[in-house]
Amino acid sequence: MLDFFSPKGLLAKHLLDFEPREGQRAMAEAVTDIIQGTHDFDQEYGRLLVVEAETGIGKTLAYLVPAIESGQRVVISTATLNLQDQIMNKEIPLIEAVFGKKISALCIKGRQNYLCLYRWYQYRASGQQSLFEEEDIESIDDWLITTETGDRAELEWLSERSPLWPKISAHSNQCLGGDCPEGPLCFINQLRKQAGSASVLIVNHHLFFSDLALRQAGFGEVLPRYEGVIFDEAHHIEQVATSFFGRSFSQYQLIDLLADIERQAENDLDPQGAERIGAMARGLKTRTEEFASLFPAITGKYHLKEFLSQFSLSAWRSEVELLARGIERMAEEAGLMQSAGESWATFESRALELRSNLLSIALPDSLVDDKDEEEGKESGFVYWYERRERSVAISATPIHVDSLLQRTLYRTVEWCVMTSATLSSGGDFSYMRRRLGLDESLQFLQFPSPFDYENRTLLYIPPVSFPEPSDQNFPARIGEQALEILKLSKGRGLVLCTSFRGMESLAAHLEQELEYPVLVQGRGARNALLKTFRETNNSVLVAVASFWEGVDVQGEALSCVIIDKLPFEVPSDPVIQARIEAIKELGGNPFFEFQVPRAILTLRQGVGRLMRAATDSGVIAIMDVRLFTKGYGRRFRQSLPPSPVVRKLSAIENFFASAVSDTE
Repeated sequence: MLDFFSPKGLLAKHLLDFEPREGQRAMAEAVTDIIQGTHDFDQEYGRLLVVEAETGIGKTLAYLVPAIESGQRVVISTATLNLQDQIMNKEIPLIEAVFGKKISALCIKGRQNYLCLYRWYQYRASGQQSLFEEEDIESIDDWLITTETGDRAELEWLSERSPLWPKISAHSNQCLGGDCPEGPLCFINQLRKQAGSASVLIVNHHLFFSDLALRQAGFGEVLPRYEGVIFDEAHHIEQVATSFFGRSFSQYQLIDLLADIERQAENDLDPQGAERIGAMARGLKTRTEEFASLFPAITGKYHLKEFLSQFSLSAWRSEVELLARGIERMAEEAGLMQSAGESWATFESRALELRSNLLSIALPDSLVDDKDEEEGKESGFVYWYERRERSVAISATPIHVDSLLQRTLYRTVEWCVMTSATLSSGGDFSYMRRRLGLDESLQFLQFPSPFDYENRTLLYIPPVSFPEPSDQNFPARIGEQALEILKLSKGRGLVLCTSFRGMESLAAHLEQELEYPVLVQGRGARNALLKTFRETNNSVLVAVASFWEGVDVQGEALSCVIIDKLPFEVPSDPVIQARIEAIKELGGNPFFEFQVPRAILTLRQGVGRLMRAATDSGVIAIMDVRLFTKGYGRRFRQSLPPSPVVRKLSAIENFFASAVSDTE
């Protein structure tokens, strides 16, 4: 590793602007030690290393080089598709150039990211296209002539919210498997064949944990066998593991299945048979709507047990079993139709899985039996429902995933590395350690950013007179201040919001008052928005959720990051509530042990969007005075980069004026 990362090493010979970083070299050596098993390790966890490497360390190369040099089959798992693409399209080619050899690396995304040829041809032949989709359909036809992967990421013009893509993407519950007539040309099948011979598999956390869940259930595997795994963006592990070790049933899933059945019946059956199946599907759809109508119309997430308190046990059981029986009859009917076409066996299995999930979530002993509270808690799951605008979903989610990770991950791989720019809170790994079930004896390393935050950035926090987020005047005041800051920065700003409502409100204000282009998340594909943002050099991008991470814009195009408020999660979320209660029962303080650390990790990610290279500079504006008015604000401030703190807009004006004069 010393030869590779040293000032006169292999990497320096291929990068003219290479700057040796002690943290990068030290991290690479630690990863090498874990892979080779140089030191003693805990038998309970195997060889496990946790590394916080802040922006600028170059952690991707620090783990990729040892992984490739090991000669083992290694899985690199990321939280975002953007990082997958970056590793495959930027880092791997660089290492190939340095080593002068081809690396057997393959990027594998979740199935829904790839076009399903069978569903595409079925949709094209159905005649159900709307006038609005015709142009997109022609563009996809042209794309299919040249694409080798079928990856949606290549369609930069396709909106994130496109209603077309879900109709033609390769969902697992709609796959015909070996019976598919498009099997030989299937993009997923081609990926699987390539995966068997690849030494480096670049996946995302969702795909990795999907594979773990399948292995645990004994249903096979998604990925070929591997020796070790490296989790980048490891602060997402708990959230993703939670979704894959839980269960869900939704009205949308069932209606989607029924629509597929009706469509296939028209293709495979005679008119009489198609009408009979159609009548069954319509009847079951009505039954589903009646079941969904039992739930209150107010959108949001709520505890299922509180909802069930308004029913008698027999009445609720009757409603659930009526729906379950209808799904079972449809499954039986689909099973009898297997001779009519390849799809019917898939329909049968989809229906049976939905029935199983419905019964296990809606009728668990801990919810409907006359048992005490303690026995219900021992199930380890929180049962909840979500009312959306057009559907209802019910879910069973594990309260803790630490023991699940120990059983399904730590004890099943030879070695594991977890890394991220944000794993600690105030320099302490306690939160991550508790949530992921990691022992204190394991190796935890921290490497601070080498960037010059003290001289190249400012951290702006509004004066004490500025309203707190709970104040009714907050939305108007933040709009005014964001506008003033973006005028001083001449656009070139990323505005990160904690809710879609806040994003839309702030975007509307900026669009009306700001002379610079305003880009808004959801009004185009993510990659297309980022490309426009980079190239216009004076635009403003207003976003929420995923844009807090994975946005890598270097140079003057991003000179200001504005964050509307501290990103505390909604405390009414049933899963969050259950985890808070679990901490209370153990005598802990959930606010400081759980809620504050989670918000700090998210805030650090958002702040990290500003400095992406040593030559970058700019202003970070966090529009939340609680950083000074609340006691916990100190802990947040301790977790932020060492930027000079200012509380007057005049300081921002002087900062940008000085930056202009320095370039003249």
